[in-house]
Amino acid sequence: MPKDKLRKFQDPDGSRRLKKSDRRRQILLELKLSPHVRISEMSKRFGVSTETIRRDMDSLAEDGFINRAHGGASAPSQGHYPSLDERVNARTRERERIGLAGARLINAGETVMIDSGATTIQMARSLAYLETPCTVVTNSIPVAMTLGHGVCDVLLCPGQYLPAESAVIGTETLEFLSRFYVDHAIIGASGLTEEGPCESVTGFAAVKRVMLRRASHRHLLIDSEKFGKKGLASVSALEDLTTIIVDQKPSGALLAALDVSNVTLETAD
Repeated sequence: MPKDKLRKFQDPDGSRRLKKSDRRRQILLELKLSPHVRISEMSKRFGVSTETIRRDMDSLAEDGFINRAHGGASAPSQGHYPSLDERVNARTRERERIGLAGARLINAGETVMIDSGATTIQMARSLAYLETPCTVVTNSIPVAMTLGHGVCDVLLCPGQYLPAESAVIGTETLEFLSRFYVDHAIIGASGLTEEGPCESVTGFAAVKRVMLRRASHRHLLIDSEKFGKKGLASVSALEDLTTIIVDQKPSGALLAALDVSNVTLETAD
């Protein structure tokens, strides 16, 4: 690494080092420029211990932003996962049923966080159709556009834009979500196993986790095609959810795990 890149990072007034969220944002930025970053190099660059950088990288890896490697980290390799457009145009009947059932959970005057996904977009359409006045916080541009012209007040998160998902992610998104407490969190997922929901889109798992933590009632909308599928990052345990809305009841190990959890399983009509 060039010598000028090894300077210690400080706030603009030069009085103290970067705070944790800014440091992690810089690590993600560095991975856009380089395929791999090393703990030792980041330690020198930010003027902090290698243990501090290791904790930063472990946290980013847990949230699905990076892949941890020996001595450092690399950008995650996602492989092929259907784009939002592909998912929106698949299994539309199932999504319509699930989305309507999810929208009926929201009462007039309540607050709700809605994450990005094909099924949650359908839920937003149903919420608009029902004309339920509420306050919505979302990282999804289609959700914001769907609800922003009706009776809902919409707060759109800042963050790094993902064109394929029409959504934002990243530390700014997580910090924004952490400012609010809401009545409901409505999330989707790439898969659902007996361990809980999981996510394949980089950065989405972290957004979903924060939404679930900030909500009194936590709802997962997911169609049966995703039963038993594992994604890149774990989102939560089954018992962390209030309700799971599906198009048909699961079976086997997943059903057994749901039976012993406190989550309510609802099959959409």
